[in-house]
Amino acid sequence: MIEIFLDVETTGLSHQDGDKIVEIACVETEDLVPSGNIFHEILNPERTVSEDAFRVHGFSDTFLKNKPKFKDISLNFQNFIKDKKLIIHNAKFDVGFLNSELKKIKLKEINFNNVIDSLEVARNKFPGVSNSLDSLCKRYNIDLSRRTKHNALLDCELLREVYINLIGVKEPKFAFSSNNNKIYIKKSSDVGTYSKKIIKIGQKEIKNHEEFLKKELKKNYY
Repeated sequence: MIEIFLDVETTGLSHQDGDKIVEIACVETEDLVPSGNIFHEILNPERTVSEDAFRVHGFSDTFLKNKPKFKDISLNFQNFIKDKKLIIHNAKFDVGFLNSELKKIKLKEINFNNVIDSLEVARNKFPGVSNSLDSLCKRYNIDLSRRTKHNALLDCELLREVYINLIGVKEPKFAFSSNNNKIYIKKSSDVGTYSKKIIKIGQKEIKNHEEFLKKELKKNYY
């Protein structure tokens, strides 16, 4: 399955009050293994950033004023997420902002049927406690040292690690290929199936090994 881990940063908390998106990030995975494909844009929201939002993500009005607008990147964004499952933490917030932007420029809105809300998954697993992304990272001992400010791309990467733990699957593993020393990614379920060649040892090697063991055992234990 192809999945997209998605996160946005905004000028404030309410798109109904005119707040807009300032950053959008998408990380593509296949069966939760990063494919290397990402979509990441910092945007001019065409309005001021609230002080509270600035403290969260650090994007100032001056920094954002020359960035592209959402309408400039909207088609590329839609093409990137098309026909893929979206995994979002607190999806109502992010999708609400995205659909507000898409509706204004008369583009197709995101269908919630294509969305997995990892916050709801966490609340079902850990009812009655904080299930923020920070709290879940701490619960699963995921390194938060890089997260001095909220950053949509980093949050997508952290969310992938959290989600793997939430649904109880093993972290995909890296393996080395013998062809041209390239590195490729294997899912944990595949590890152990990539090399089945059996090398037979000749009688001479067996005899030499037995003689070696006799000498070593006598030297070390007698």
